[in-house]
Amino acid sequence: HDRGGIAVLTGSLAPKGSVVKVAGIDNLTFDGTARVFDGEDAAMTAILADEIQPNTVVVIRYEGPKAGPGMREMLAVTGAMKGAGRGGDCALVTDGRFSGGTHGFCVGHVAPEALDGGPIGLVRDGDRIVIDVTKDSIDLIVDAAELARRATEVAPFVPRYTTGVLEKFARLVQGAEKGAVTSA
Repeated sequence: HDRGGIAVLTGSLAPKGSVVKVAGIDNLTFDGTARVFDGEDAAMTAILADEIQPNTVVVIRYEGPKAGPGMREMLAVTGAMKGAGRGGDCALVTDGRFSGGTHGFCVGHVAPEALDGGPIGLVRDGDRIVIDVTKDSIDLIVDAAELARRATEVAPFVPRYTTGVLEKFARLVQGAEKGAVTSA
C-alpha cells in the first residue's frame, strides 16, 4: 500500500486511537455487524463452533493493558478465523494486540480500552461498525443518547488477578495510547 504497512485509526469506537496492519488486507474499508465477546476465550469458542457469519465484526474486549492484564496477543483468533473461512469476509476489533502474523482485517490497541470506559465496552451484538482506512477512521454507528444509556448498564469488571505481580501491573499500567507502560 502507498500509505505504509500500518495505519492509526480514530473515531467514535477508538477516540484515542487504534492500529490496523494494512499490509495484510486488500480492501481498505469494512462495514459490518458486531458480534461481541468479553475476552479471547469466548471468541475462540464461537469461531470454532462456526458461529461467525460473513460481514461480521468480531469485537473482543477486556483484553487491553489493564483488563488483560498485559494485552494478550490475538494471533490464535485470527488464525482460527482464517481456518474457518472467515479471514476475508469478516473483521476483528480488539483492545488487545496483534503480532505481525495476523490474517485479515484486524484492528487492535483500541483506546481507551473497555475497562477504562472506552466505547468498545458499549458495543452490542448487531451494532454497525464502519472501518475506513482511507479516512483513518473506525466508527460505531450508534447515537450518543443510546451510548449514554448503555454506559449506565455496564457491569463492573471483575479482575482476573486480585493479588500478586499481575494485580500490581493492572493497577499501574497506562492505556495503549500511552504505550501500555507502568506509571510507577
